[in-house]
Amino acid sequence: MVQRLTVIGTGYLGATHAACMAELGFEVLGLDVLPDRIERLAAGDLPFYEPGLPEVLRRNLENGRLRFTTSYQEIAEFGEVHFVCVGTPQKPGEYAADVSFVDSAITSLAPLLTRECLVVGKSTVPVGTAARVSELLRRLAPSPEVELVWNPEFLREGFAVQDTLHPDRLVLGVRSEKAERIMREVYARQLDEGVPLVVSDFPTAELVKVSANAFLATKISFINAMAEVCEATGADVTKLSQALSYDDRIGGKFLGPGLGFGGGCLPKDIRAFMARAGELGVDQALSFLREVDAINIRRRIRMVDLARDLLGGSFRGRKVCVLGAAFKPNSDDVRDSPALDVAAEIRRQGGDVTVYDPQALDNARKAQPALGFGESALEAADAADVVLLLTEWKEFRDLDPEVLGARVRERNIVDGRNALDPERWRAASWTYKALGRP
Repeated sequence: MVQRLTVIGTGYLGATHAACMAELGFEVLGLDVLPDRIERLAAGDLPFYEPGLPEVLRRNLENGRLRFTTSYQEIAEFGEVHFVCVGTPQKPGEYAADVSFVDSAITSLAPLLTRECLVVGKSTVPVGTAARVSELLRRLAPSPEVELVWNPEFLREGFAVQDTLHPDRLVLGVRSEKAERIMREVYARQLDEGVPLVVSDFPTAELVKVSANAFLATKISFINAMAEVCEATGADVTKLSQALSYDDRIGGKFLGPGLGFGGGCLPKDIRAFMARAGELGVDQALSFLREVDAINIRRRIRMVDLARDLLGGSFRGRKVCVLGAAFKPNSDDVRDSPALDVAAEIRRQGGDVTVYDPQALDNARKAQPALGFGESALEAADAADVVLLLTEWKEFRDLDPEVLGARVRERNIVDGRNALDPERWRAASWTYKALGRP
């Protein structure tokens, strides 16, 4: 039975996977090339916000099942299964994914693999990467008993512990029955719970993650396209969404209209998918994703327009309170954040912008240092001419309109996530506006 696992890359995916696999009873050794990150993790200090993960991390450090290192030699000697969890960011100035971190991990690890083991890719990569990585392993690993598996991740920020310990499905891209058997041992706990397992070839496993993200992005952008139509006709997109949700062919999940998607996965993954389709000569098959991306960006522009219209056509000399900096609640991730994009654009147009977020302020300050920042929602709203709710944290949904109204200069609010009760806010003498609603 497999006892020892390693995890290469200790960013969001890797740190979560390492801690949770230790929670399942494995001995786990995590590796990163950044010594500062390894020191923090070894001390039980998580370098990002994820509910429930700090407790899992510290518990398994204390019981000795989880350790961290910067040594490839150490993990090669330690592990029976090596998970590759490094990032694949968008290339600067291009749509394509940068897989150089995957290549670096493989070329650093492979020459040290002198005994039988599995290397398991979890990173989101362009289809065809697994076959190339498998060939790299064959050429560089001294042992002929080294084999690749592709096992895509499906983590949702804010729910990563649940999604690792109790996933909604497992996908394995394998080339041998032995590799499948070993991976079934690794995921025995989840499989015993009845988690569905799909065993496939490499290309199918690679396509599952990007296809899921493309479908999700399309669903989100569809309802936001309907919001544009609703604004032109006086219809209410929230009622439209509610009616659509009762159709079991469509469903209500991720059919919430608003400011659109962001983060480190969805935007870059659909762009990388389009780029790879072009390389394969099937770019027309994914041409619709260009409009999905465009609809998403237009929501940010429309939010700025709504706020500016409430202020009589100009932000100059006006104070704007922005509630939210993370791309979604229960996260401190500001990568491609719609909220920060809107805040920065309003500042460029002359607005005096103050941002507050329960968890993402430090990251927001690094990403947009020219913006102002408050330490609470009420502080950020002091003397504001308009309030923008751009990330639907529960703290913001629960705001009392009278209490907030006592701090602002003018009671104007734009609900970028359709998270508030319009009647409650209008009853408190607020001018309430939202995307796709009259």
